[in-house]
Formats: sequence, structure tokens, C-alpha cells
Amino acid sequence: MHKQLAIVKALNALYYCSNAVLLPYLPLYFAFQGYSAVEVGLLLMVGPFVAIVAQPVWGYVSDRFQTVKWVLLLLWSLQFVCSFFLFSVTGFPFTLLFTTLLYFFLMPSSPLLDSLTIRSAEEAGVGYGTVRMWGSIGFSIFASLSGGILFAIGGVANLQWIYWGVWLLPILLVLLLKDVKAAAPPITLRSLSTVVRSRSLLWFLLLVIVMMLPHRMNDGFLGLHMSELGASEQMVGLAWSIAALSEVPTFALLNRYLHKMHELALIGVVGLLYVARWIVYALATDPFVLLVMQASHSITYAAFWVAAVAYVVRIVPTEFRSTGQSILSATFVGVAGLASGTLGGWIEGWGGYEAAYMLGAVAAGVAGAAFLLTHAAQRGALRRAGRGD
Repeated sequence: MHKQLAIVKALNALYYCSNAVLLPYLPLYFAFQGYSAVEVGLLLMVGPFVAIVAQPVWGYVSDRFQTVKWVLLLLWSLQFVCSFFLFSVTGFPFTLLFTTLLYFFLMPSSPLLDSLTIRSAEEAGVGYGTVRMWGSIGFSIFASLSGGILFAIGGVANLQWIYWGVWLLPILLVLLLKDVKAAAPPITLRSLSTVVRSRSLLWFLLLVIVMMLPHRMNDGFLGLHMSELGASEQMVGLAWSIAALSEVPTFALLNRYLHKMHELALIGVVGLLYVARWIVYALATDPFVLLVMQASHSITYAAFWVAAVAYVVRIVPTEFRSTGQSILSATFVGVAGLASGTLGGWIEGWGGYEAAYMLGAVAAGVAGAAFLLTHAAQRGALRRAGRGD
């Protein structure tokens, strides 16, 4: 089991290293290829759009055939092949095609890796966060080093060599995994409908969209906002690294104390903390303030994600765990990502970054209050049921 856990930790670290390549540098690569700002924006919206469909589909495939290992190997191998074409073709139509295919195979692997992490951690008797934190460590370290590596190999034109180098080891490592399967029998489309029609899950996902929309908006705006305030490219890269590194203690420690507070109550508190965070981002006039505030990622996003994953695990039947995590991820990455890209761009064009972040604070506050009220309503219902009312 120690070997299994070590492999899962390594897979988390290496997978998020690849994110540290794509998030900061893929837009620069597309711009280097001569694509306009509109074309680059369209290429970057492919990921969230594809995630809405691809993540639940591949989550269902994993649950249906009761394997995470082999689905991960298939997805990672296919995205690796697609990346060869993406970094070789010229012309916008072909670039759009292979970007779409790359994300179709890459995006679903995140919730599947989460599902594998949850199951492996449970078998080893450790918390999910103590394993997932290695993803944050991998991202933060590689985000700090990748700029220097890219400079050494000739700039963003050679981005593919870093990307391919990062992916060779995880594709080999996944072969060494012991597949962790659910105890329940394989699911069917009919049984899946019980999850899809769950009112508590649907309400939870709706509130997740509202609260995390400004977070996803910040993912796209942060570099531009900091640059507008006078930040260098190195400072922007450092901001991403600080955010990822700040997640580590939360992922490592929160699982130990999560049983003392209901997940919905914790997410409600996180929503109120997000209000303060976005107000500071709106009023900041010095990029150093935003750099420091990136550390608040630990008490907002990291705390939200640990609690959200735990809540979905608790309310979704065991045999649907991969599907449940895929739906959660598709909601956060896909639906909230698309909405933030469209709505956030319109708000920024209308009132600037200050207006966008202020409205983000309002959305976070509304969602946070709704989570707290939902928790209170559920507790009240349980009390009445206990009294036989």
C-alpha cells in the first residue's frame, strides 16, 4: 500500500506539473504562432466547453467498467498523441481541432485522478488532502522553474519539449498502479439517473457555479490585471506559484478537522472569505498587494475543494464516485469556466477589473449565504424527523 500511495502522490505532482506548462504558456504559444487575440481567446475557451461533456462521459465509463487505471492510461496516451499534432500543425482550423481533442482527453483525467486519490487514501487510512497536496507542490515548483527552462531551450516556440518531457513519466507510472475498484456492481444508465436527478446534488452544483464563477474569472484576469498595474512577467508567474504553494497546508491538514464542521457550513464560510478577497483585488492599485493576496488561495479555493469533494463523496453512492467527481469538476472547470469567460469579459469591458471583482464579491457573498442557509435548513429537517414531526 505504501508503494500504491507513493505512485498516486507522484501522479498528482506530475499531472499538475503539466498544468503549470499549459496555463501560463499555451496562450503565449498561440500568440507566437500569429493568432489574433480573438482566436487565442476562442482556443482557450475550448477547454471549459469540452469539460462540460467529456468529464461526465469518461467518469461514467470509469464507473461502468469499474476501472480508473486503464481509463487514465487511455486518456493520457491519447492526449499525448494529440499534443504531437497540436504542436506540429499550422492554420487555425487544425489548431482548433487538435486543441479540442487534447482537452477532450486531458480534462476528464483530473476528476478521475481525484477519484483514484480518494479511494487509495481511504485504503491507506490517510486523508484525501494529504495526497492531493502533492499536486499543488508539483504545480508550484514547476511554475517557478518552467520560465527558466523555457528560456534555456529557446523560448515559447519550443514549448512542446517541456510538455512532452513532463508527460513521459506519469504515463509509465500509471502502469504500476493497482486498480482500485468500487465494491458495488457496475452501474447502468438507469441507475445513473438517480444521481443526475438528485435535488440536493443539483442545488449544490448550482451554488458552486455562482460562488466559483468569480474564481474562474480571476484565473483569466489575474495576469492581465497585474500587468495593468505594472507587474512583470516574473511577478505574474510568482503569483501563480504562491497560490499553488499556499494550498499545501490546507490539503495536508483540513481533512483532520473536517469532521468537526459540516461541509456546507464550511463552504458557506469560504464564500464570505471570498467576498473579502475579491474586494481587495478590486481596490488594489499595487501589483504587490495582489501577489501577497494570492496566499489567500489556501483559505478560499483549497478549503472549498476539500469540502466539496468530501460532500460529493458523502451524498453520492460508492459506485458513482468517479461520475460524481467528474460532474463536480465539469461544473467548476466547464460551466463556471465558460460563464466566467463570457460574462467576465463583458463586465470588464463595461466597468473594468474593479467592477468585475466587485460583482464577483457579490456573487460569492450570495452563494456563501445560500450554503449556510441550506445547511441550517437540512439540520432543521433532521431535527424534525428525529422528533417524528
